[in-house]
Amino acid sequence: MALRTITIAILGTVALILALAVINPPTTYYMWSEGRRLGGVDQAWVPLEEIAPVMPRSVVAAEDANYCTHWGFDVVAIRTALEEGSGRGASTISQQVVKNVFLWHGRSWTRKALEAAITPAVEAIWSKRRILEVYLNVAEFDEGVFGIEAASRHYFGIGPEDLSAGQAARLAAVLPAPKVRSASAPTDRLRRRAASIMDGAATIRADGRAACFED
Repeated sequence: MALRTITIAILGTVALILALAVINPPTTYYMWSEGRRLGGVDQAWVPLEEIAPVMPRSVVAAEDANYCTHWGFDVVAIRTALEEGSGRGASTISQQVVKNVFLWHGRSWTRKALEAAITPAVEAIWSKRRILEVYLNVAEFDEGVFGIEAASRHYFGIGPEDLSAGQAARLAAVLPAPKVRSASAPTDRLRRRAASIMDGAATIRADGRAACFED
């Protein structure tokens, strides 16, 4: 019975991964729970081709500079984080997509184990471009504000296709702590972080580390 249950769970997960490779997830558990808490959330799906190219480059520079070269886990970042005694920077964009779309937020070992099991499957089935597209559409940018379409209008009053390099960098800079950081009213620290992200976005474009998700 246990083996049958595990087999059904695995097959169901693979089927869901296959489906979401082409079907946009209508919501996530975290969005649903925040919607219940807040009385609704702001989110609208937008395809990657309708987002200013500097935006995906900015989030990759900010969150996962080796995105195009790893298979879901950045071993170098994990090793560095362990040596520094910090988890910051060890979680890849692929892992964050798995957490947001398939799992729940939290630090339990159960969630971490499931994330480690599902991430390679997502990397194997989805393209890097698809992973980044989903990430930009489900990431939280402010309380109750999910996805780059809602975030662009919330902070700057424009669509994501019109984002400048500076605006994209500010949006990427709020991602580690969207409930306490603001892209439209940045602190000096966030401004410095955004400037670093702008430089990083230009660098990964120049050295080819954006090739896996750019046309």
